[in-house]
Amino acid sequence: MPRKLSEEIRQGRPFRSREEEALLNVLRTADALTQRLAAALKPFDLTPSQYNVLRILRGAGAEGSRCGEIAERLVAHDPDVTRLLDRLERAGLVARTRDATDRRVVRTKITPEGRDALERADGPVAAVSAMHFGVLGTPALGQLITALEAVRTQQEAE
Repeated sequence: MPRKLSEEIRQGRPFRSREEEALLNVLRTADALTQRLAAALKPFDLTPSQYNVLRILRGAGAEGSRCGEIAERLVAHDPDVTRLLDRLERAGLVARTRDATDRRVVRTKITPEGRDALERADGPVAAVSAMHFGVLGTPALGQLITALEAVRTQQEAE
């Protein structure tokens, strides 16, 4: 039986609204999942943000991506993508080059070492997803995805 958020955070009074309870549930769950993901990635010396960048660059193909494109595609906003890319470059997981047609543009590409690290980490990341969301079953998982997308769509409309 799942524990109620009010029990987890030892809140004695009722929430002000169901919306507030939902918001706090999402935040608490996101924090718990981020901690699990970070623990799964630790053996590979990757943070969740670094894993996300490598995943984006794997999907970008041979041409790679510009810093701004990477920032737009990040799952969790990171205000300093350049510094994140610097760390990945120092680790040998990405390489940056000037664009051949416009020297002002810097393209970032995943290296073979980065692809290898990403592929080794993919299994543990999938295991975290399966462990935490597999309990829902396909219909409930679909409803959760739809509900979360609706919340984000509302936020983007503002």
